[in-house]
Amino acid sequence: MRAGWGLMDPMRILTPLRSALTAAAALLAIPGTAAAAPASVAPVSPLQPVASLAAERLATADLVAAAKWGTDSPIDDPAREQVVLDTVAAQAKQIGADPDEIRRIFRDQIEANKAVQRGLYARWTAHPDQAPTTKPDLNVVRQTINRINTALVQSVADTTPERSALTCRPELTVAVIEVHFEKHPDLLHTKALVRSLVSVCRS
Repeated sequence: MRAGWGLMDPMRILTPLRSALTAAAALLAIPGTAAAAPASVAPVSPLQPVASLAAERLATADLVAAAKWGTDSPIDDPAREQVVLDTVAAQAKQIGADPDEIRRIFRDQIEANKAVQRGLYARWTAHPDQAPTTKPDLNVVRQTINRINTALVQSVADTTPERSALTCRPELTVAVIEVHFEKHPDLLHTKALVRSLVSVCRS
């Protein structure tokens, strides 16, 4: 179930896209950056792999929400979140990355994921006909999340020079735009993607 990705009517994408890119530029503190990335140039940001993996991780929020919908399982799961943060910090230490930095970045990933889940819950409550009719196996979904987490830790470590540079925020904004055009997320997921990346740049 990937309801948030790619189901938007092409005729209706312009308004939410404009809003999403404005939000990206504002939240990443680079006003006007979106206009600097025309489609004809098709730049490739060195931070695109980080943004793409973050978007892939966010797509699992739909599955997690569907698995929990109509059950007693809460969206907030502090015990599970602590396991995730401890695991990625240990992975960071193993490859020579900063565990505390990885924790901060993944805390943002978790909060963004929960924002998507809450948004979906609100949507399904308002429109029951859009609610999921099947429940994914949450253990299987978490295996996917763990795989993405490992790749994201490595990608964050690999881009340390780019994340430390003064150009990090404009490059990250370009990466968000690239991922948006590649994956076509809806506004809920695009805003969450921006939220998930706020600690990526070191400066």
